[in-house]
Amino acid sequence: MDLSFFSAKITAGLAQLNYGEQPQALYEPIRYIMALGGKRIRPLLTLLGAHVFTDELDPVLRPALGVEVFHNFTLLHDDIMDQAPLRRGQPTVHEKWNANVAILSGDVMLVRAYELFFDVPAPLLPTVLRRFSQTAAEVCEGQQWDMNFETETQVSIAQYLDMIRLKTAVLLGFALELGALLGGASAQDADHLRQFGTDIGLAFQLRDDLLDVFGDAATFGKRVGGDIVSDKKTFLLLTAQAQASPAQQAVLARHIGQPVPDAEAKVQAVRAIYDELNIRPQTEARINDYFQDALHHLERVAAPADRREPLRQLALELLERQK
Repeated sequence: MDLSFFSAKITAGLAQLNYGEQPQALYEPIRYIMALGGKRIRPLLTLLGAHVFTDELDPVLRPALGVEVFHNFTLLHDDIMDQAPLRRGQPTVHEKWNANVAILSGDVMLVRAYELFFDVPAPLLPTVLRRFSQTAAEVCEGQQWDMNFETETQVSIAQYLDMIRLKTAVLLGFALELGALLGGASAQDADHLRQFGTDIGLAFQLRDDLLDVFGDAATFGKRVGGDIVSDKKTFLLLTAQAQASPAQQAVLARHIGQPVPDAEAKVQAVRAIYDELNIRPQTEARINDYFQDALHHLERVAAPADRREPLRQLALELLERQK
């Protein structure tokens, strides 16, 4: 079944959601951020996870939308913390309104996300809510680690990978686990899909790190080299720092954590070190390792191959993307 079929159900479902009406200053920002679009990967994973086991997707839709509303809630608050001016090419909520509005609107989004899970069948509801609450807390833990790393001078590759697992990957894993449970999967199959989603999430974030440095600015959608300019600790930078010779360390030290009189020169200097150390193929190899681990879990799910195929196709699309 074509992925557009599932995407159309998500788009139609989101259009029907009513977050609230008054006061307008509370609910208009929610409608605004939810209308900005995005890939809608998480609800898509939930529907695809259910589709592995059932054709009855209507009961799965509202919980799937709950995952998307929660994800956008995290974006609302992350943008405040990052002081980000743009989200998907448009002013962020705290820029268009103010930070207090963005905080309160985000709080309501979290409440509405929980309400969307109330459509889960009663026997599954305690399990789903416990798993969702655990995942939501882990996402917050990942964001806190990410903020901690901004001021820490020593961050290991293992610490970074655990941070992106929490901040990005666990929600993808939960989205699939949720769909599987609602589709009638066994606990074992639901766990394999959760691990599939988590591994894909790790690969997805590493691909994002790679595209930020080596992507095509015309297709990437944002400034290439932005992570280097902002001294963001990524898999590429941490790997380079771990492998650099003393001379290369000196070059990195002159550019990382220092004022930026010439941003383009900084990007070129750091990228040159990456090229010397073969950081790009090392990152691609790690991405492929996560992808293969993901496929291993997908293959162990007790369902016909044609039912699992849309998930494999989506994973390929996510990892081959150029933006």
